[in-house]
Amino acid sequence: MEAGKKWDLISLASIPLIMTLGNSMLIPILPGIRKTLTVTSLQVSLIITVYSLVAIPLIPIAGILSDRLGRKKVIVPSLIIAGLGGALSGYAAWKLNNAYLYILIGRVLQGVGAAGAAPIVMPLVGDMFHRQRDVSSGLGLIETSNTAGKVISPILGSLLASWIWFLPFWAIPVFCLISILMVLFLVRTPKDREAPPVSMGRFWKHLKAIFKQKGRWLYAIFFIGGICMFVVFATLFFLSGMLEEQYGVDGIRKGSILAIPLAALSLTSYFTGRAIGRNKKRMKWLTFLGMLFLTAAVSACGFFHPSLYVLIGLLCLSGIGIGLALPCLDAFLTEGIKKEQRGTITSIYSSIRFAGVAAGPPAASILSDRFSPALMFFAIAAMCLISAVLSLFAIKPGQAPSGKRRARTVTRGRRTGQVIFTSRTGSLRKEVLFIPRRPRRS
Repeated sequence: MEAGKKWDLISLASIPLIMTLGNSMLIPILPGIRKTLTVTSLQVSLIITVYSLVAIPLIPIAGILSDRLGRKKVIVPSLIIAGLGGALSGYAAWKLNNAYLYILIGRVLQGVGAAGAAPIVMPLVGDMFHRQRDVSSGLGLIETSNTAGKVISPILGSLLASWIWFLPFWAIPVFCLISILMVLFLVRTPKDREAPPVSMGRFWKHLKAIFKQKGRWLYAIFFIGGICMFVVFATLFFLSGMLEEQYGVDGIRKGSILAIPLAALSLTSYFTGRAIGRNKKRMKWLTFLGMLFLTAAVSACGFFHPSLYVLIGLLCLSGIGIGLALPCLDAFLTEGIKKEQRGTITSIYSSIRFAGVAAGPPAASILSDRFSPALMFFAIAAMCLISAVLSLFAIKPGQAPSGKRRARTVTRGRRTGQVIFTSRTGSLRKEVLFIPRRPRRS
């Protein structure tokens, strides 16, 4: 890790941690909220869904703004908006009679803030470091922070709700304030790597060229990332309802159980980020292996979901599979896209992931209630299998395992030079450098 960047990275890692807490803290207390507000299972799932739905179209806009205005100039105001949204939801639950509607409005504001905060962290990490190994390690820490938030959130949400049921809403502005202060005073923008923004016409031309050249593996990564988040939130929503309705488990005990598969995901993400380095072939095969793990584990859930202990074990295997894939997907994007378009591309990716978060709880509710839990798990497994196939055939990094350049000397006319082959994500780029031949001394 480059010297002097430790606190910058810790401060940035606080953003996905806090944004995850703001959403996942509510999962274990959704059944209690449903009873308190006297709403249906589908209505209470919308408290999670609207947060992500409103963020989906705004994330790419935030990415474009961050490419043109600067990362911190987008992140800090977004954190302020997210904090205000949490305060509105908390006040509505505390004081208003028709609390459900205003809680949803507050969640919409949180989604607006989340769109401009967490997704911008990934390109900023790519901007901060020069060495690709440091980028991969930093992204592994960011992904670990994200998943660590998912581990802590069920326990913390249950603990806060055990005192006052709406206290998790009020925790969000407090967390946002902490993150704002850390970003303002501890994160240093890499000025030596900044460049004046290009015109919008040229920007869109470059963006179109990126998708034309690299669309095959970009679309695959977008799809796989969305499916991973869909699986996390669909299965957690199902497990949360199952624990409370069938086993009478609630409060901190339920939060602790929900944290078990998320802990497996978090630990796997951390070690994967440290292991992949800059080896893109390793990233590809770890992604493929992770999606196979996920497919097998979710398929088995379709058969063994009535057994609580077996289901938790299988969801831990699912977490391992997702933890293998996510850091690799992050690294592919930040290392394969230039800085000028990195914020936009990674924001589109984050938008797709938010779509998975939004679709997970209502899909789990509809499939398990109207059909059967087994059908829900088999449908999810089919999507995971498609993701595994895409990771195998659509992601084709043209990199030698050593990551070193290969060169051969050529002579053309009176000039001698080298043809240097360098690896780029999803393609092989050729650079030709001609060096004039020095005249021989007589």
